[in-house]
Amino acid sequence: MPLTDRDRALLDFEAQWWAAQWRGHAGAKEEAIRAGLGLSPARYYQLLGRLIDTTDAQQHDPMLVKRLRRLRDARVHERSVRAAR
Repeated sequence: MPLTDRDRALLDFEAQWWAAQWRGHAGAKEEAIRAGLGLSPARYYQLLGRLIDTTDAQQHDPMLVKRLRRLRDARVHERSVRAAR
């Protein structure tokens, strides 16, 4: 299923946000999500989490999707390690 305009907006927002962090313009991401995308942060992360598992997202921005998957996998692993203690 091809990416929707909203899907592209989510990926583009995340890519721009990541670049802004490295330039020292981090700010309040939650406020930027609400203002820029009209979504609650929880909904944004739900949609983004599903989106990065799609082939179309991978083709749209492979480096971003790979990084987001790697970060998600690291968080899941860390949670499982803490739960096992």
